[in-house]
Amino acid sequence: MITGNKGEWSEIYALFKLLGDKNLFAGDANLNKIEELFYPIIKIIRIENDGNFEYEINGDLVIISGGIEELRIPVKTFLLKSADLLAEIKGSTGVFSIPEVETFMKSLNIQTLKAKSTSKTDIRIVIHDQRINQTAELGFSIKSQLGGEATLLNAGKTTNFIYQIIDFNPTNKEIKGINEIETKSKIKDRIGAIKSKGGYLKFINLEHNIFKNNLVLIDSLLPNIVAEILNTFFTTTLSSTKDLTENINADNPINYDTQFAHSFYEYKMKRFLTDVALGMTPSKVWTGVYDATGGYIIVKENGDILCYHIYNRNQFEDYLFANTKLETASSTRHDFGKIYEENGFFYFKLNLQIRFK
Repeated sequence: MITGNKGEWSEIYALFKLLGDKNLFAGDANLNKIEELFYPIIKIIRIENDGNFEYEINGDLVIISGGIEELRIPVKTFLLKSADLLAEIKGSTGVFSIPEVETFMKSLNIQTLKAKSTSKTDIRIVIHDQRINQTAELGFSIKSQLGGEATLLNAGKTTNFIYQIIDFNPTNKEIKGINEIETKSKIKDRIGAIKSKGGYLKFINLEHNIFKNNLVLIDSLLPNIVAEILNTFFTTTLSSTKDLTENINADNPINYDTQFAHSFYEYKMKRFLTDVALGMTPSKVWTGVYDATGGYIIVKENGDILCYHIYNRNQFEDYLFANTKLETASSTRHDFGKIYEENGFFYFKLNLQIRFK
């Protein structure tokens, strides 16, 4: 029996819906379909444990090859099956099975919900780009709005930022008292307690040098910019990437020359989000080579499917910038949010996690 959560079943839904629609539509920053910007789908490739299977669109038929025999299934069958699957996904919770869909999947040589992949690519699509009259095989990462909010950058000790606490000379009792604050917003409240005693946080370094150097590769001052955004998140009510970036743009903590109204912070944050979306992880050396060579496919709550394509980089960046937020991860699991002392100086770690909203 095949079981999965809403996000995992969304991969199969995307396959069925795209084969039924025969076109991949682009979206704008607000998740609206751009009717005039679409890519005709030539075929979709799935990598299963027992080989590659191709789902080629030929008129009103989908020709499936890679198995023992070639299969020919009407396109409208995929539209009907995708509608049934969407209803099942919406009406289910937790981890679930859908026996009737599983039977259809197996008839198409689909053995698993998630195609085999070693990168961020969830689905490979051969499209025709009408503007340059060429075909291209592109890898896309699938993000579904049918389940919980997906993460863009997962938290770990690798995403801890280290701040020195300046103008702060506490007693051991005061440190213990601050570290034992256990309110719902305990990290913010601990920083608030530090501030009430005259202290403030000054960014020093990242805990993990690979992540630091990945950020420096994108932009030499990106560690400082992300550190400022992170500090603002934990000391204000702001959480969206866009709002946080606009806030530090107004403050200009890096002291950029703003006389000509360059959007320094927005530009650099968009570059960061795009690199994370397409392959950069905190724990591996980033070379700038994208895993998901096409971009993102979004399964919307109403079942529509949109693509954010790196051919249309501005729309892709605008989507990421407008639809992500910072989130507080587990401070216990990732070891941050407490005052600690080293060589007579006091420090405090903050953790970066970015999620779609």
